Amino acid sequence: MLRGVYPIVVTPFHEDGGVDYDSLDRLVEYLIEQGAHGLGLFGNASEGYTLLGNERARMLKRIAARVDGRVPLVVSSGHTGTDAAVALSVEAQELGASALMVLPPYLLKPDGDGLLFYFEAISKAVRVPVMVQDAPLMTGVAMPAALLARMARDIEHVRSAKVEAPPTAPKIGVLKTALNGAGDFAIFGGLNGQFLIEEYERGACGIMPSSDITATYVKIWNHLERGEHAAAWRSFTAALPLIRFELQPGLGVSAAKHNLLAKGVIHSARVRHPTSALNTDGLRELETLRRLHEDHVD
Repeated sequence: MLRGVYPIVVTPFHEDGGVDYDSLDRLVEYLIEQGAHGLGLFGNASEGYTLLGNERARMLKRIAARVDGRVPLVVSSGHTGTDAAVALSVEAQELGASALMVLPPYLLKPDGDGLLFYFEAISKAVRVPVMVQDAPLMTGVAMPAALLARMARDIEHVRSAKVEAPPTAPKIGVLKTALNGAGDFAIFGGLNGQFLIEEYERGACGIMPSSDITATYVKIWNHLERGEHAAAWRSFTAALPLIRFELQPGLGVSAAKHNLLAKGVIHSARVRHPTSALNTDGLRELETLRRLHEDHVD
């Protein structure tokens, strides 16, 4: 079962907008060295919505070869259409995905029966576990805990959910109860880990934050796993200003890339439109928070 800190891997670009595969190699190694328990690919923080199909395939093949089974790869494969989502999911599985993270259709928003049909179609086509991404702030699609629990019971390969429906911790608690003790169903949190401690205490077994302060998230997670809740809160509180800054709508990806650039992991903080780039004031604010965070880590 998936468990732990699975950072969403940002996609490094050259200044001309092309994918920087050398920086991608360094980033993957960096995240594993930072203690990541697994990696998330092509999610919102990866700018997956800007990537071409051939870029996704090349990136996944390259990452899978480099990781070589050291950690699981959870690959985003949702789409606005069911047939397209099935095709993306099968391709991701064949190229090395350990599990799939699947958004519901978000253009023509299906009802409960439509969501069950969509995820059942994907499940029938693949052999790897499927994570239902419950992200209504992004999709406008509501998935109640009872529906998620039904998917867990009735759809063979739906084995986890990423709950990003605020307030996340209460929903995770309700879902945990609705699962009625199904210990093999993994509940993850998202939204950059802003409530990761509360989520953990309600039954979450993982978190998918951005990829710029992975070691900090791993440190907090390890404290929680050891029952060191006071230490977890101290580490989280020190990181909170930076986590909070990166939760600004549309600016988190740029901030994470600038932090990775400052560490020498990637060569450019370039983002692809419509992703927003930090302006001069934002960069100044980010630098202050990054230094405060680094001082605490040191």
